Amino acid sequence: MAGSKFAYVRNFELPDPLLPGTFMVLRIDGHAFHRLSAEHDFVKPNDERALQLMDHAARDVMNEFKDIVLAFGESDEYSFLFRKSAALYNRREAKILTTITSLFTSSYVFNWPTYLPDTPLKYCPAFDGRIVLYPSARVVRDYFSWRQADTHINNLYNTVFWALVLKGGQTTTEAHATLRGTVSSTKHEILFSRFGINYNELPSRFRKGSVLVRTEMQGDGEEEGTNAEEHPSSTTHASTAETAAAAVEGASRRKQKSRVRTTVELLHCDIIGDEFWNARANILAD
Repeated sequence: MAGSKFAYVRNFELPDPLLPGTFMVLRIDGHAFHRLSAEHDFVKPNDERALQLMDHAARDVMNEFKDIVLAFGESDEYSFLFRKSAALYNRREAKILTTITSLFTSSYVFNWPTYLPDTPLKYCPAFDGRIVLYPSARVVRDYFSWRQADTHINNLYNTVFWALVLKGGQTTTEAHATLRGTVSSTKHEILFSRFGINYNELPSRFRKGSVLVRTEMQGDGEEEGTNAEEHPSSTTHASTAETAAAAVEGASRRKQKSRVRTTVELLHCDIIGDEFWNARANILAD
């Protein structure tokens, strides 16, 4: 395109860099997934196969983009946290948003037969995405606390709702009416007294969502500090200098061999309290 008289049209393209020195969170959300779940007979209130498929798509995204250090998923959404210093695509919003959303979507479709082999896709699922910038580690933690709290609220409601419908014989309208205005303790009581379900004993995947965290691992190379040379006490100045130089060169070689690798770990744990974050200070490091 260089030298073409038509190249001037590029002047209409507006730059869209994201503010540096801030945390990027990209949230992907399923488009019209109420219809998708109904059309494909997802198990109510939670279809573990569909949730595992979401986890797989999110892991594919994290394996491709190493600047993502944390992801949280619930139902038909996933949130991805980039390290604060991330410079992916020069922090161009449209490039980051479209690439990651499309990769997530294509992985979801590609891996569908693995998790739902007896349920052929009837039409193409779609996801939308947005990027929000957060100024501090505290606000980032509050964001993920908000998403996990939302997971609990929605799952508790849906668990009681579908128990009333599938086991209690109520219509969906009647079930909504039964739950209208109820507080958390009332929902727990309905589940236990009428259906013998202890909500706190349900799988943590359903109650707490999925947490994908990037964990550093030591590489296969030789570790620093091994095979240290012993320095004899009676040496000349020249030999001491040569020995020191050799030691520095050897340490440099060992450091190059000792490469830090990362793995993506799947958890279903609390991320509202301090324990998770204190054990993984690198997530919010500059």
